[in-house]
Amino acid sequence: MTHIGVTVDGILRHGDVEPRRLLVHWLREDLGLVGTPVGCDTSNCGACTVLIDGRSAKSCSVLAVQVDGQSVTTIQGLADGDEWHPVQKAFKECHALQCGFCTPGMVLASVDLLSENPDPSEDEIRAGLEGNLCRCTGYHNIVKAVATAAAEMKGASA
Repeated sequence: MTHIGVTVDGILRHGDVEPRRLLVHWLREDLGLVGTPVGCDTSNCGACTVLIDGRSAKSCSVLAVQVDGQSVTTIQGLADGDEWHPVQKAFKECHALQCGFCTPGMVLASVDLLSENPDPSEDEIRAGLEGNLCRCTGYHNIVKAVATAAAEMKGASA
């Protein structure tokens, strides 16, 4: 077992983990943060995407020991109290989900995309989300939601 200390959703969390334990399983099973779904376990779908030090990563392809000393944000920690993140609001307003399984990963990948490119074109949004799969929506409303969030975030910073 290896002892780790990780700031998860703003709270420093400690735990003893097997060196081979995946981050997604540590988050869900040890910390009870089940908002991060286990999708494919092969890093193909992106449903398990979290932010590690602000950058999106598929938590099924990261070992828990690899994030020791770092900060992890899950979908459950993205909101500021009762105030949703602009990307979360836009996904709701633009009907950018159906079954909701891919939504946590899509939202967090979108947050990372917008932190790198605050004014992306439609093609840049599609390219930025290409590692996250949705089997329900056809992506049109997801792209619309990211563009809506970008506009809101740009307006809020002006």
